Amino acid sequence: MWRLRISSKLIKNIKCNYCTVRTEAMPTQPHIPVLCETAINYLNPTSQQTFIDMTFGAGGHTKQLLESCQDIKVYALDRDPIAYKLAIEMSEAYSGRLIPLLGKFSDLPYLLHEHNVKYDSIDGILFDFGCSSMQFDEAERGFSISKNGPLDMRMDRGLNKDQLTAADVLARAEETDLARIIRIYGEEKAAKKIARAIVETRAAFYKIETTKQLADLVASCMCDPYRLDKLQRPTHVATKTFQALRIFVNNELNEINYGMILANKFLRQNGRLVAITFHSLEDTIVKRHINGNVVEGLANPVPLKYCSHDVTHEQEFVDSLFGTAWKQLHKHVIVPDEAEVARNSRSRSAKLRAAIKVN
Repeated sequence: MWRLRISSKLIKNIKCNYCTVRTEAMPTQPHIPVLCETAINYLNPTSQQTFIDMTFGAGGHTKQLLESCQDIKVYALDRDPIAYKLAIEMSEAYSGRLIPLLGKFSDLPYLLHEHNVKYDSIDGILFDFGCSSMQFDEAERGFSISKNGPLDMRMDRGLNKDQLTAADVLARAEETDLARIIRIYGEEKAAKKIARAIVETRAAFYKIETTKQLADLVASCMCDPYRLDKLQRPTHVATKTFQALRIFVNNELNEINYGMILANKFLRQNGRLVAITFHSLEDTIVKRHINGNVVEGLANPVPLKYCSHDVTHEQEFVDSLFGTAWKQLHKHVIVPDEAEVARNSRSRSAKLRAAIKVN
């Protein structure tokens, strides 16, 4: 099994003019929940039902759920302390119908145990993977290429003191490991070139500690400072590198895989699952679970030797998942229409899949 090797060597911080390409700032826009109406329609809320919003964020989907019926209950999970605080504030308006939970997907069993929630008891579960607009819009979080800030990228804002930041990874990982992270989690073809530039820069010039330093460094490796996205709009060439670091730092793919397993476990018979993904690695995990292409609870789209194994499953728990399946509620994957993309550009890569848990 491959693991990230950490070097104890610290590189001196030396200023240089190596970076030349600048990123234009983008205007801040409020958080807009993606495919919100579609997601709620597929969850099909009715009186006295119970739901879990696994990715509360700014609460757009949860608010819509709570307002669809006056007596349903929603457990709102998020690993971001700011989102958790927002959930607490929102809960005051819903008289005990909104229960905030702070933690990762893998924390869900013990969080729900504290509220006496049993397996096979939830009517619907919603996932909205990836970063929220709030996280991208805060420069100090380190997620955004367009806003200069420290390379942090920890979704939990450092609640786990042992978790590496993106800057830690860039400072300590060996070149071959950096190339693997960028190629596998970012699907970046120029991963080796970027990894070599990172290692040479930190050894000869400076530690890479800000989003601008990394974005400029990646741009300096490429022939063009931008690429075209699916809508033929220019995007920064460092986008995939940023994605790779974010996924690696937060162990996102393993958390998504485990979240899908827990959805199967907590949903009642004929309970509904809705998952919104934003890139192919996320969508592959969701699709494999829904289609039943899972072996011993694993549906990770990357080689297992490149996966973290922070979460393990008891064999009894894994065995209990067999004998259940998903019935997809639509023939083709659902994407935003042109009107939603025009209204919210961050929805352009979204894909929604909905299914019912069946025997």
